[in-house]
Amino acid sequence: MEYTTLGRTGLRVSKLGLGGAPLGGVFGPADVQSVEKMIHEAIDGGINFIDTAPSYGRGESERRIGLALSGVRRKQVVLASKAVGPGESFDYATTIRSVEASLERLRTDWIDLLQIHDAEQVPYETIVNETLPALEKLRKDGKIRYIGITTRILPLLMRFVRLNRFDSIQFYTRYMLIDHTAKDELIPLAAEAGIGVINGSVLGLGLLADTPASFLRPGIVEEAAQRMEQLQFLRKTEPHGLVEPAMRFSLSQQAIHVTLTGATSSEVLRANMAICDGRGLAAEELNRVYALFQGKSLFPVE
Repeated sequence: MEYTTLGRTGLRVSKLGLGGAPLGGVFGPADVQSVEKMIHEAIDGGINFIDTAPSYGRGESERRIGLALSGVRRKQVVLASKAVGPGESFDYATTIRSVEASLERLRTDWIDLLQIHDAEQVPYETIVNETLPALEKLRKDGKIRYIGITTRILPLLMRFVRLNRFDSIQFYTRYMLIDHTAKDELIPLAAEAGIGVINGSVLGLGLLADTPASFLRPGIVEEAAQRMEQLQFLRKTEPHGLVEPAMRFSLSQQAIHVTLTGATSSEVLRANMAICDGRGLAAEELNRVYALFQGKSLFPVE
């Protein structure tokens, strides 16, 4: 397992992080015992960064993680969660209540990294005037240690980076084999500011694993398939031959501190942990990927 420092936080984190959505049953059945076993296996294998959210399984992900981390396990991980969720107000009081509820479900007195979830849901001014001050109060009270923000909208993330009040950013489907639009502006900007970078959905919501999410629009799936045809030179095995190169593509990017894996089984988890060995794509392969899709967003930019 490789480790790095999460931006200016000073937190030592594994380059591979465990994503909490599958642990809450978001992508299919996941029983409590299997989830607990997987979390313990991840920690024993060197993963020390776990990312979740109240909306994952309507709190079930946090509850299961809290159960698995009870006792000495809690101090072995950097625990990240998020504030508020779809359909909720991002006002000051709601943000406070959201974090207090997460603390209870997670069975902990503190959350290492608390991120504003999907910031594109509300006006920028609401985040600045309501949500962020609430998190800063919680940080002052010792209930959270660092503050982050998540959204798939790159211009919005850059605006928040320039605000210089966040310790980390998280995006998804913006640095992967078939859409690496975060590479040119956002990632260098975050690096210059000393902000931690967390990369989600490096398999493109299942596209690069040949199992696209059911909610993806047909046009997106078709365009992705065309791009994947151009990546045949990377395929190692069949089926799912782009999974390993997709993981290495993100894990080897030094400016990305944590690449999240959404493991749905111990077998998938072990396979992904084995990839976190410091080896990336060959230089000629990497340059070829960059040239193929330079500036070409797969998903809508807004």
